[in-house]
Amino acid sequence: MKNNSSPATSHSSGVDQEQRNLQQATIYRILLAVSFVHLFNDSIQALIPAMFPILKNNLLLSYAQIGWISFALNMTSSVIQPVIGYAADRKPRPILLPLGMCCTFAGVLLLAFADNYILVIFSVMLVGFGSAAFHPEGMRVAHMAAGLRKGLSQSIFQVGGNAGQSLGPLLMKWIFIPYGQIGALGFTLVAAAGIAVQTYVARWYRQMLDSGYTFRKKSTTHKLDAARSKSILSATIILVFLVFVRSWYGASIGSYYSFYLMDQYNMKLDDAQIYIFMYLAAGAVGTFFGGPLADRFGRRNLILISMVGTVPFALALPFVNPFWAAVLLLIGGFVLLSSFSVTVIYAQMLYPGNIGTVSGLITGLAFGLGGIGSLVIGNLIDYIGISKVFVACGFLPLLGLLALRLPSDKKLEGWAAD
Repeated sequence: MKNNSSPATSHSSGVDQEQRNLQQATIYRILLAVSFVHLFNDSIQALIPAMFPILKNNLLLSYAQIGWISFALNMTSSVIQPVIGYAADRKPRPILLPLGMCCTFAGVLLLAFADNYILVIFSVMLVGFGSAAFHPEGMRVAHMAAGLRKGLSQSIFQVGGNAGQSLGPLLMKWIFIPYGQIGALGFTLVAAAGIAVQTYVARWYRQMLDSGYTFRKKSTTHKLDAARSKSILSATIILVFLVFVRSWYGASIGSYYSFYLMDQYNMKLDDAQIYIFMYLAAGAVGTFFGGPLADRFGRRNLILISMVGTVPFALALPFVNPFWAAVLLLIGGFVLLSSFSVTVIYAQMLYPGNIGTVSGLITGLAFGLGGIGSLVIGNLIDYIGISKVFVACGFLPLLGLLALRLPSDKKLEGWAAD
């Protein structure tokens, strides 16, 4: 029987098959590499809140000034992320991966020697810019290396970041308490390791792009109807707001709870840091298990449960003794951050193909807006006291009830199938 297909058709079919193979294979070495860099990046970010007690004593800072440092870090690491992500979705830039870590290296080096408030602000802004360059392209790499296992890739990628954040309190206990501010100098080695790994990942990323990998389906020309566009916009606003609230509550624990423990229980600083570590480490575990839990109970349901389910623990926290505080922090951290990777996957379903933009919105802009929360909390502590502020913060997760206004998983899957 004669084969009627032309050479051009055969070549096109071969290219399409190669595209499918590229997009279906799960590349674990790249997933693990980018997850480790996420750990490096976020552990360096975590050292800045860990240094707050040292900086407060060395430079005689107020709580409000501590809040401004947190604000500078979060805003620079987050607000420009949607811009970088949007640009990366239109033209990928693998070179941003090692360049971003170079910026982080410079920020950490300056921070170790910063002897005035302005230089501290400038140093943390450099670290923030490095993080802003990493996250959108890092998430695109994780999506690219995931193949068909998108949920698993998000869990691996995000757990690296949350594990890095959980290291902050241990950094204080093991490095900054014994060595002081100059201890930050050791993290230039972490940044240097990140530059080396990012260079390797960027080369693979470039090779995949040169091989024809694309993030978008070819048939993206049909225009969404007005009702669906309105629903997607509304869902985006709610989702960003929920991540903002989650970040605000997280900032109250990560940046100020050690001060609360020292104020209320006369606890030593190194002991107080263990409590922050337990909260963040439990959150990292929750992040890893969030994907499987969402598969069982639904993405929207898990976002709702993770927020509202935190309320009893958050409300009880200011009124219990240190033992029960540790228990509540472990449970609350796990529950609240179980939706961390799920919110990213949910947003990706709202905007299929726009991986960098989604990263900028969810892990960038919304998290950065949480920095505003940290600034507000610092000012409130100066005016009304730390005890009253922590009682008030316990009500924040109640705003998770807004998740009821998000489209159901079934509706999202129906949109994706159109």
